[in-house]
Amino acid sequence: MAASPTWVATWQASPQPVWGPDFLFPSHVPPRLHNQTVRQVARISLGGQRLRIVLSNTYGNQPLTVGKATVAQPERNGEVIAGSVRKVTFGGQERASILPGASLVSDPVALPVSALAEVAVSLYLPDATSVTTFHWDGRQTGWIVPGDQTSALALRLPKADGTLESSTARPLLTGIQVETEQASRAVVVIGDSITDGAAASLDKNTRWPDFLAARLAPHGVAVVNAGISGARLLSDGMGVNALARLDRDVLAQPGVSSVIVMLGINDISWPGTAFAREARRPTLDDLTAGYRQLVTQAHSHGVRVIGTTLAPFEGALPGTPLDDYYRPDKDALREQVNEWIRHSGVFDAVLDFDAVLHDPVHPTRIAAQYDSGDHLHPGDRGNRAMAEAVDLEALLPELDASRSDASPKSSVGR
Repeated sequence: MAASPTWVATWQASPQPVWGPDFLFPSHVPPRLHNQTVRQVARISLGGQRLRIVLSNTYGNQPLTVGKATVAQPERNGEVIAGSVRKVTFGGQERASILPGASLVSDPVALPVSALAEVAVSLYLPDATSVTTFHWDGRQTGWIVPGDQTSALALRLPKADGTLESSTARPLLTGIQVETEQASRAVVVIGDSITDGAAASLDKNTRWPDFLAARLAPHGVAVVNAGISGARLLSDGMGVNALARLDRDVLAQPGVSSVIVMLGINDISWPGTAFAREARRPTLDDLTAGYRQLVTQAHSHGVRVIGTTLAPFEGALPGTPLDDYYRPDKDALREQVNEWIRHSGVFDAVLDFDAVLHDPVHPTRIAAQYDSGDHLHPGDRGNRAMAEAVDLEALLPELDASRSDASPKSSVGR
């Protein structure tokens, strides 16, 4: 019997609550949108003949109205390819309301897309709309323009200086799903700024999950990035804690079969900094209890869990308000956590990113060739090294062995 088409998550931008002007970082979104179009570009992992978009009002306190939405194949500078624009409907209607705290999945859209292709999503907001839910560090340029320009091939009415208003934050758009001819699987990566791609080149899709997506696409496996810059395992901050978002960002993703967990460095390093001056640093027992609970909940849904060691960070964020992010006692706790991750047996497999990224001569630092320059986040080369180090069989033991993958595999699996 022929397999029935199924839906699988192919891209994600985990929702976060928008913070106020007194926070350490600017939000990069206006407090309100009104009679404006937001156009965003997303690179998917798996392709399909049809797609759906997912919008979020997770942190809103009143309904949010979408007047019109389209998807298209993008070109440069906010332009889209003629003939590729498709209207998006919700329950058969162009106009839709997203309830407070809720998400909204569109009807299927007949826009064939290939693996690793980019999709432009345009949303028109006719009413005064407070921006309360977004993804802060999109690492991708988006545009905000007046009026309904959802079907425009080239965005018009630039600012007085001749440029379009742009932002690298992502309001409302939190997911893209594709329909595949055969049942497909997704790997979700839940992490912090290293996974979110904080130092990856803008508009280049060089986050480490992007490189992993390129390795897994030939196997028919999607990679969904659930990284949030500033994310923590145990505490809220620039997003809610990992256990509070596990259901939404991981377990609810269509097709998820494995999750990679790369969290903990912000739990260790935020306390005592400008982020959390008076906060108590968690103990090793606190952190391991959080990991165990995350694994237990994922396993109850039949999802395989791969833990990663925490990367070295000596000298992190020099010359910034967070130049006290690193301290030797924090690093000692990181090393204890890493030893537990490697040897506890709690995870189904382990990826040793500490071993991949550290300087062999100075192992508490990121190797120079992998360092973005801030001594915390890998650059593009480091991100590629992380993805190439993933043992695909440890990640997904049932992978079709007949499909080749020539990338080196230096991670630890069990």
